[in-house]
Order: sequence, then C-alpha cells, then structure tokens
Amino acid sequence: MPKNKGKGGKNRKRGKNEADDEKRELVFKEDGQEYAQVLRMLGNGRCEAMCIDGTKRLCHIRGKMHKKVWIAAGDIILVGLRDYQDDKADVILKYMPDEARLLKAYGELPENTRLNEGIVGGMDDDDEGGGDAYIEFEDEDIDKI
Repeated sequence: MPKNKGKGGKNRKRGKNEADDEKRELVFKEDGQEYAQVLRMLGNGRCEAMCIDGTKRLCHIRGKMHKKVWIAAGDIILVGLRDYQDDKADVILKYMPDEARLLKAYGELPENTRLNEGIVGGMDDDDEGGGDAYIEFEDEDIDKI
C-alpha cells in the first residue's frame, strides 16, 4: 500500500481565501469591458447582468473565480464583452461594496445605480406602500398568543 504524499484534504483547500481582506488596487474598465450589475444567478457558473450601457447580458463566470469568489444578485461586476456575441459576456472581476462606492464616486457608474441592494430585477421606482411593510402588535395581542 503506497504512502500518502499529498498535502492534505478538503479542509486545507477551504483555508486558502484568508488573504482577501487586504486592500487591492481599484481596477477600471478598458476597451472591450463594461461594468454591470447582477440581476439574478442562473446556476452552472452563469448569471444575468444588466450592463451600464443598457444591455441585459448572459454572463459566464470564469474558472479562476468559480467556487472562490461568490457572486450574488445586486453585486457590481466587470465583464469582458465578446466580439462575436453581443448578448453574452464573461465575468472578469467582482467589486467589493466599498470599491463599488468608489466607482460611483469617481463617476464610472451612473448616479441611478443602486448599490448593495439585494435582488435588482423586481424593484420598481415607485415605492408606494413601502412604509408599512411590517405588522405592529399591541401588548394585548402578544399576551393572547
């Protein structure tokens, strides 16, 4: 029976992401790239994103980021546009919330972009009745329960 010569199992692989807390340099878009906001996650390493140029694109998460960088709905990402498919793009980078605020402050993102909001797809601009989204109980009601 051969001796195990590996470095360890899955618990060793889990501890690799500890260096992400340090500050990294802010990456701006170049030609062939665009900023986008994730509308929804589709599974299989794909997501639907609304690009800043107004186009909704199907984005593929690159293998380097897959299972290492977690992307959720509402996140600001940098996508690489494809020359041969205008409705598809590739996710290059996910911006942290503070980096997204800096991009908005520098004027890279439009002012109407909503940052750190959960799901973007189902939001309407008119928030009628949004103030009473909770139920208020009286002390008598709580005693009855």
